[in-house]
Amino acid sequence: MSGGIARGRLAEERKAWRKNHPHGFVARPETCADGALNLMVWQCTLPGKVGTDWEGGFYPVAIHFTEDYPSKPPKCKFPQGFFHPNVYPSGTVCLSILNEDSGWRPAITVKQILVGIQELLDAPNPADPAQTEAYQLFIQDPVEYKRR
Repeated sequence: MSGGIARGRLAEERKAWRKNHPHGFVARPETCADGALNLMVWQCTLPGKVGTDWEGGFYPVAIHFTEDYPSKPPKCKFPQGFFHPNVYPSGTVCLSILNEDSGWRPAITVKQILVGIQELLDAPNPADPAQTEAYQLFIQDPVEYKRR
């Protein structure tokens, strides 16, 4: 039963996160209407990295796990319309470690995912654009890109 594997792993991830997580980061499973935790969807906030244009901001990310986790990566989403070259207009993050066919490994943790997304904010990958407008500005007019 793979759902049991996914939920078991996520319960362990939650326990590990509560014991030790990076300063300023928040990651918690959603709470259902009946008060139960939904381990399959986590609401997260990551701080902008110190010394970057993102510093001082706090950025919401939802992580959606499937019953196939950790064999398959979760989907990570910023709010729709988030302006970044590696974030689709839908908000879905385009990051190598979240790609089932290339960078994903079952040993990757929630902490590693969130730190990877934080790094991506200030260091976009122009080889893997997900959003035309942000990508073009990043390449052609970095000053205007940073202003946005």
